[in-house]
Amino acid sequence: MHDTLPLLEQTHFPSINRTRLDTLQVNLGYKCNQTCLHCHVNAGPNRTEMMDADTLALIPQVLAARGITTLDITGGAPELHDGFKDLVRAARAQGVRVIDRCNLTILFEPGQEGLARFLAEQRVEITASLPCYSVGNVDKQRGDGVFEKSIAALQQLNTLGYGVDGSGLVLNLVYNPQGPSLPPNQQALQADYKRELFAHHGVVFNQLLALTNMPIQRFGSTLVSKGTFDTYMDLLKASFHADNLAGVMCRSMVSVDWQGWLSDCDFNQQLGLPLGTSGVRRHLRDLLKTDLDGQAIRVAGHCFGCTAGQGSSCGGALGS
Repeated sequence: MHDTLPLLEQTHFPSINRTRLDTLQVNLGYKCNQTCLHCHVNAGPNRTEMMDADTLALIPQVLAARGITTLDITGGAPELHDGFKDLVRAARAQGVRVIDRCNLTILFEPGQEGLARFLAEQRVEITASLPCYSVGNVDKQRGDGVFEKSIAALQQLNTLGYGVDGSGLVLNLVYNPQGPSLPPNQQALQADYKRELFAHHGVVFNQLLALTNMPIQRFGSTLVSKGTFDTYMDLLKASFHADNLAGVMCRSMVSVDWQGWLSDCDFNQQLGLPLGTSGVRRHLRDLLKTDLDGQAIRVAGHCFGCTAGQGSSCGGALGS
């Protein structure tokens, strides 16, 4: 796989600094039941990297020490970690909002039969990947049969109350473009998703989050192989909107890898870029005693992906 970091390090992206930390995004490991072209983590069934018990035990301590209000759990498929449910219970017992980055098909993996009901009982927010509302586009990006399983999972979640008005059980969907292009307008695309999924499958959900594909890991390597990396970067830079800088996720979030090392965002984590601009690696345990307010954020060329067009963050588009 091509290393894209050398192509991203020389950048004119504006310098930015942190505000108050309110979200801890934790990658529990790279094992996944799917292998997706756009995956910036390069996750898959053959990955073995998983967070150990000692590091996992630090997470609730850090949530309490820093007064963090949101735990955003990702992977791979984070539900495949043996400690996933205990972590969710510990965070919810503290009143922390928990988001599960779910690929939907995980609900049908052996041993995960009670997962959907567990998430509902703990009132976990689900952010679920569904790159299109048509079978052809989803299976092209995520593998044969993924769309059918994803729809069955959404229907199961709806039965439990997820995405249903008044239930308080939040179900958001995530869209990624099929290739080297920016996402369309999030609001218009959300209307299309809601109409098509309900009309054909009876599925309801809360919001659609339109995310820009980052030129790193598997997607970035594919761009290099096809000779389109520079063209895609030119698109991201030409679409830069300064207004999006105020809302980029790295200002109020910190990313934790499966070993407990900190980065400014999930994308920096996958590029091996440590938190901040000092070049010194910091660990999750450091957050037990250290605030990050006001510290400089490590930027590189891929950061244009978060500020292009409507902007892109873990919570979807930043602007209108």
